Amino acid sequence: MRIFFAVLLAAFTLPAVTSAQTLEKIKETGQLVVGFREDAAPLSYLGDEGPQGYAPALCFALAPSLAVAAGIEDMNVVFETVTTDDRFDRIASGEIDLLCGAASITLSRREIVDFSIPVFVDGTTVALKKEGPVDFAGLAGKKIGVRGGTTTLEALENSLASMGVEAEVIQFDDHPSGMAALDGDVISAYFADQSILMRMVLTSPNADDFKVLDRILTVEKQGLAMRRGDPDFRLAVDRGLSALFQKGAVSEVFEKQIPGAEAGAALQAMFLLSPVIP
Repeated sequence: MRIFFAVLLAAFTLPAVTSAQTLEKIKETGQLVVGFREDAAPLSYLGDEGPQGYAPALCFALAPSLAVAAGIEDMNVVFETVTTDDRFDRIASGEIDLLCGAASITLSRREIVDFSIPVFVDGTTVALKKEGPVDFAGLAGKKIGVRGGTTTLEALENSLASMGVEAEVIQFDDHPSGMAALDGDVISAYFADQSILMRMVLTSPNADDFKVLDRILTVEKQGLAMRRGDPDFRLAVDRGLSALFQKGAVSEVFEKQIPGAEAGAALQAMFLLSPVIP
């Protein structure tokens, strides 16, 4: 699915960056191709009005600075849907210029793609029925769910091993299927990023039946993924993000896209410790 938005640059004054590779492509085509996930609310999802969530909103706010860096006065932002299976391959091939979805920064992923400075901090936790276990140890011998092809699966398997907890791990193709299995008592727990679980529980018609543990298994920094070996484009992305951090636009995006949520200590630190513009 391709979704177009126009970006006009009437008053954006960030200094331009010498174009190379991706910036040249943007200049030649007049468009920035952004990948986003349809199913990772509240960070990235497809709503009635197109791409929604924290990451797409942040990338749309970033777009004017990338157009300036490419040396063009206006630019189309083209949103392409990606999956957990193909998102990094499409970045590596150059089909997608920038991945604006829920993507944890890991060393293994950096063998395939590059990442911007961190733009979000999340962590793996678990949703259960209200009458379910009060800690992870209580899941021993039970069926538990997780989405396949994610860092959450790896974190879950490592955590179970370190705690000596044996459980049957069932992989799902998407988060709604996992939550439906939890709702129907097919599984006893469903693991995912804390932000994703909170959103699914709060918007569920059976919200009162669930709980999300406040303990997290991981602390994961998330960034915007891009093609490796293109330092000028990464600098342009980081420069634009740094400007947004400095003027408070990133925290504003958080408040607007995740209403009612309060930034935790890690997110507040990220807002404060972002790079500065000289």
